[in-house]
This record gives sequence, structure tokens and C-alpha cells, in this order.
Amino acid sequence: MAAYLLLLIITASAFSTLNADVSIDCGSSESYSSDDYAIGWVGDDLYIQHGESVELQSSKPIYQPMATLRVFTDRKKNCYNIDSQMGSKVLVRAYFFYGNYDGKSSPPKFDLHFDGNHWITVETSADQLVYYEAIYVTKTDTISVCVAQTFPNMFPFISAIEVRDLDSKMYGYSDSNRALMLRRRVAYGTTAIVRSTDDFYDRIWVPAVNGDDFTVLTSDETFIEVSLDDSPPRALFQNAFATDNTSTSIQLGTNLPTTKVPVYMNLYYSEASVLDSTQKRSLQLLVDGKINSKPFIPVYGTAGEFTLYNLTANSDTTFSLAASPDSTLPPLINALEVFTVSDELTDGTNGDDVEGLASLQDEFDVLKDWGGDPCLPSPYSWDWINCTSGSTPRVTALYLGSFGLSGFLPDFSSMTSLEIIDLHNNSLIGSIPEFLGTLPNLKQLNLAGNDLSGTIPSSISKNKKLKLTVTDNPNLCVSGKSCKTASVDTSGSGGSSSSGGRKKSKLPVILGTTIPIFVLVWVIGGVCAVLHHKRKSAAIAAGNVGQAGGANKPSGNPQAAQMQMAANNMAQNVVNDFIMNVHEQQSAPEPVYNDNQQNHLEEGN
Repeated sequence: MAAYLLLLIITASAFSTLNADVSIDCGSSESYSSDDYAIGWVGDDLYIQHGESVELQSSKPIYQPMATLRVFTDRKKNCYNIDSQMGSKVLVRAYFFYGNYDGKSSPPKFDLHFDGNHWITVETSADQLVYYEAIYVTKTDTISVCVAQTFPNMFPFISAIEVRDLDSKMYGYSDSNRALMLRRRVAYGTTAIVRSTDDFYDRIWVPAVNGDDFTVLTSDETFIEVSLDDSPPRALFQNAFATDNTSTSIQLGTNLPTTKVPVYMNLYYSEASVLDSTQKRSLQLLVDGKINSKPFIPVYGTAGEFTLYNLTANSDTTFSLAASPDSTLPPLINALEVFTVSDELTDGTNGDDVEGLASLQDEFDVLKDWGGDPCLPSPYSWDWINCTSGSTPRVTALYLGSFGLSGFLPDFSSMTSLEIIDLHNNSLIGSIPEFLGTLPNLKQLNLAGNDLSGTIPSSISKNKKLKLTVTDNPNLCVSGKSCKTASVDTSGSGGSSSSGGRKKSKLPVILGTTIPIFVLVWVIGGVCAVLHHKRKSAAIAAGNVGQAGGANKPSGNPQAAQMQMAANNMAQNVVNDFIMNVHEQQSAPEPVYNDNQQNHLEEGN
């Protein structure tokens, strides 16, 4: 039994790893189950730390996931990153409920992005829930949903995000390199929303409004066979709209935009009753009054589907479902989906640059809250990078000065298009990585104001094309020979220190001068004492000899005189040696930097 339970846990874990299904209550920190549709909701703490969480205050009941939101008052864009599996087909839904959270009674407009693609300009409502949905095949193992400010003083916010994995066969007539953007999904004849409890993929089917123009048909079959690739929920086929006669068609509302766009439509149908041999229901789709399909016949107890694609249309285009000429019964319809087809989806920022940026984010916690595609859609790149234009942009600059970075620089050598790296005024430690000097397009490297140590790699110091700034790194040696600290002005302007730098210490010069002088005085004093002692001994010896002989010869002992001359020579040599050493120490030149390094070291910011 224990082994069986363990197997279930492992299986469930594996499934949750591959399955991207998640419902995020933005602005909330709670996890709970919604009573309305039995959906498990989680707070957004694990997905984002930026922005402000707001709880709505209302006298009216609010669907719990809409009772909180997260608003963003800075950055070009703010993103949620959700784990997925590359190549999977997903449904992504984003909700926005303004609820006058800021007391301004001014619902904002802003842009919505997914995976580096522009989605739509969100137009929120004062008291109505607005949501948008996209179906597409992922190109990476991360789904990003981002909001971006596009109008002054209109701060973007988001109430909830849902992601659902779809079967790969669903919506199979669509281009896998484009997204389907939902415009309308409606169930005809139902009185309540159909979603998670009936639809395995949790699509939201909204009840169609009947202005007494249609007859509501209820199926005599309690169990409808559904074997369609798009897997519509069985509940859709319990009810349908039908006209009163064969000469009246069903006008299909599409909610298409005013500009012409590619469209993708699914019509679902099923015969509601068993027909006798004299009855026949045959349908045709008309576009702007012209027949656009072959006749299709609903079957009792079985779900049917007609898909329209490869067509452009707008809000002025009319779509209607009519009875074919040989039909004895009027047209009917159970459900409808209307999508617009997006432009070709981007492949995103160059993969090498994404890899390098990920290394930086892994090393520095302060960068981890930046999500979505780094460069796309233009111009909504991350605030601290510059990018090239084009469908697969490259990162050309890192502006991370005064960003609170602390620790070692990771390897981001894959970012070969970098021209500017600004890392000044942080708390970086360790040696300067060798790879920085191998970046082929690098023109500016600012490492000032950190705590870097060691020597500057020759690949950097000898790079004549590189403008290097390394001041205010107390433990950094700007020359392998001298190990002169980078706080000294190396711009060739003289001996003054850089602003914010440290003054050059004079202690070594003082010690180098005073210590030899002190030793010299001590040695001279010792020599004089020795000479005085020798002279005294020689005088005593000479006196003793005179008393004994009194011959007419020079006074004194010859051996004492030789000793005195040797002592005088030794003292003179010692004095000369010390004077020469002191002179050499006082006149020794400062180390000189080679021309290459001198040309490329300059003042810090």
C-alpha cells in the first residue's frame, strides 16, 4: 500500500511538472478554492515582487479573484513568468477589474504583452470585468504575461492570470507560429456560464442573449457523443438556438475590430431530436450574403463542428447560418468561437543574450524580478539594457550602475554584441573576469566604485579600442608590476587624486628617509666611540714606552697607528655607503605605466 501511494505521489509530481495549469490571483498572498467553478487559486508572491498589492473596497459582492489587484507605477513593463513546456499548446487568460481602486473613477488604458509579443491595448471598465485570451504554441519553457504603461498617469494593473494546457490537436487548422486571439465564445440556449466543471480545458462559454428572435431547442439525448479534436464540452449540446422557419437565417455576432484582420471561427452543432424520413436539417455558412461552405448536416446525439479560416474580415462583415435549399427544417447552432489571428510570433531576444542575462539574474537577487522578453516588444525592453531592432534583437548595453549588485561577476561571455557595460558604484568583489576583454564589440567598461581585487587582465589593459574605468577599487592593481591601486589618478593629469579617490600615502617615503638617517647617526656615533677608545689606548701605550727608553724617534706605537688608520678608513667607507643608499632611495623614480594601459585608464564617475 505504501509503495502504491508513493507511486501516486511521483506520478502526480511528474504531471504537475509538465502541466502549466495555474490560476494566479494577482495582489493576493492566499491560496484557496473558488466555490463558483471549483478552481484552485494561488497568490502571486511566487511570480512577482514588484508593484503594489491593492484590495478593492466595495459594497457589492465581488468574485474573490477579482477582489485584489496589483498595480505598477514604474518601469516600462512588468511581467509575470510562468513555467511551461516548450512546444506545448496553451490557453492564456488575463483579467482586469478596475473597481475604482484608486478613487479616481478613471479606468486606465495600457498595453498587454505575452512572450515578447504585443497582445492588445487593454481598455478597462469602471464596473465591468474585462478579460483577454490567447491560444498559441510556446517557443520557450516560460510563459510571460506583461503589462506596460502607454499613456501618462494611467498606471497598468492586473487582477488575475490563468494558464491552461491544451491538447496539441486542438485548433489544428491554425498556424503554429501564430496565436488565436479570442473575440467571442458563446453558448446558445444555456442560462449560465459553462467552464471548468464541464469543460476539461476551462474555456469560458458565455450564454448568448436571446431577444425572442430564436427558439431554444433542448436535446432529447442526455449523453451527447463528442469526439471532436477541439473537445467542446458536452454541456454545449444540450441546448441550441433555431429560427422559426427555413427562410430566416441566424446572424452570428463576431465582435471583430473595425480593421480587417485574419479570422478563425468554430461553429458547433448537434441535432436536438430524432427526425423522421420526411425531415431534413441542412446548414450553410454565408459571408456577406454569399455561400461560403458546403452544406453540413447535424446528427442527433453527436457533436459536429465547422471551421472557417483563411479569411479576412472586420466588424462590417456579416456572418449568417442559413438553411440549405433542400432543408425542411430551419438552421440551428449550439456554440460559436471567434478568433483573430495574430502576426507571426517572435522568437524572442537572441538566445545567447538571454542566457547571459539569466546568469546575471541568478547571481544578483535584485535582478530576478525582471521578467518577460528582455528586448521585445519594442520599445518595451528592460530598463537597464539597450537592444538592437529586428525580429531577433541583440543586447548592446548593460546599465547597472548603482544597482545594488553584491558579489562576484558571473560569466556572461555569450553576450557578444555588448558595446557598453556600466557596473559602477556597486559592491562587486573578486578579480575582473578575463572574458570581458574578449567581447568583440565592447567599447566602454565602467567598473569604478566597487571592491574588485587582483590585476587587470591584459586582454582588457591592452585593448586600445576599450574605454576602461576602474577608479575607486582600493584592492585593484592597475599594473601587474607596480600593483598601484586604482584610486590613483592615471589620466596623466599629474599627482592629484580623482574625485572621491584616496590621497597617495607619503608614509613609505618618510620611513624610507628617516630610518637610514637614524641608522647612519647611530653608526657614526659608534665609530667615533671606537676611535676615541683606540686613541686613548694608543696614548697610554706611547707614554709607557717613553718612560722606558727616551730615544730621539717619533712618539707612539707603530701597531696602534696602523689600527687607527684602519678604523678611520672603515668609518669613512660606512659613512659613504649610507650616504649613497639614502641618496638612491630619495631619488628612485616612480613606476611608469606602459602606453597602452595609460591610454585606457581614466577617472571614474
